[in-house]
Amino acid sequence: VGELILPGARFPLQMAQDPDVGSNSLLSYQLTENPSFRLEVKETPSGKKQPELVLEAALDREKQSSFEMVLTAVDGGSPARSGTVQIRINVTDANDNAPVFSKSSYEARVRENVPTGSLVLQVRATDADAGSNGRVSYSFSNVPDAVRTVFSIDSESGDIRNVGILDFEERNKYTFEVEAMDGGGLSGHSQVHIEITDENDNEPEITTLSVSSSVPEDSPPGTVVALIKVRDRDSGENGKVWCELEGESPLSIVASSGSSYKVLVLVKALDREEAAYHELVLTAVDGGDPPRTGSTRIRVVVLDANDNAPVFNQQVYTVRVREDVPVGSVLLTLSATDADDGTNKEVKYS
Repeated sequence: VGELILPGARFPLQMAQDPDVGSNSLLSYQLTENPSFRLEVKETPSGKKQPELVLEAALDREKQSSFEMVLTAVDGGSPARSGTVQIRINVTDANDNAPVFSKSSYEARVRENVPTGSLVLQVRATDADAGSNGRVSYSFSNVPDAVRTVFSIDSESGDIRNVGILDFEERNKYTFEVEAMDGGGLSGHSQVHIEITDENDNEPEITTLSVSSSVPEDSPPGTVVALIKVRDRDSGENGKVWCELEGESPLSIVASSGSSYKVLVLVKALDREEAAYHELVLTAVDGGDPPRTGSTRIRVVVLDANDNAPVFNQQVYTVRVREDVPVGSVLLTLSATDADDGTNKEVKYS
């Protein structure tokens, strides 16, 4: 009997046979009590009694898949004699149940550097029907290509795996719908929320926004030499960056009003005569474990200021000259040098 058959349906049963005659062969039927079925006896044109089962209430195979009853035929003799037969009714399945997911929504967290093919989560759905009507297959439901290029779902197991590279900095959350469909075409749906967690996979980036490639040596301390932007695409501690200068230098790093900006300023006077240029290595270190670093080189040329006077090679020159020396004779050649550069070192004598 199909589970969707309507109440009132009739099922003729085989009539009992009694070889006696007269009242000894007159038969009546009895059925063990059952809330879903009742017995009716119809009289045929030939006068025989035909037993029929009549469905009283709607069937539900998922609640009860079979019924067992005993039909008894009793003759009219004295004493009466009877015969019995067992009736077994199997309720056949109809696809009247859709797949149901174990959760209305699934949530998972996955690291951004997880290897391709890793299991992210598993969705599960059950169907109360039997056979192909209860066999469930899984798929994405109206999912954009941006999700399909990153995740896949196994149609049989419901396993969701990553098939593409996960990048927290590109996208840190995915929300999409999955579908479970049975063999009869009924389906159920559930939401999936996947959060991508950050890994320290980006080095700090240093960008020189402005730099004075040359600085006069008489610039006062506090003069801004360069403005630098430091950025790390990671988040949290992985994205926190501090900077340091390698080696000894007359410059120092000072944080500006923006947390991602740094300025290089003079902290002591320059002296071109000691160092004509300063080549700095600026290193940025993030707070990851282990930390990642980025670096850049900055070259600052020191421009000359006229801060040095000419210096004779002798403080006193003594010359002995004969009184009859001819006019125009060279008595002495003086020499003076200047430590400055360019026109500042050109010396004139008077």
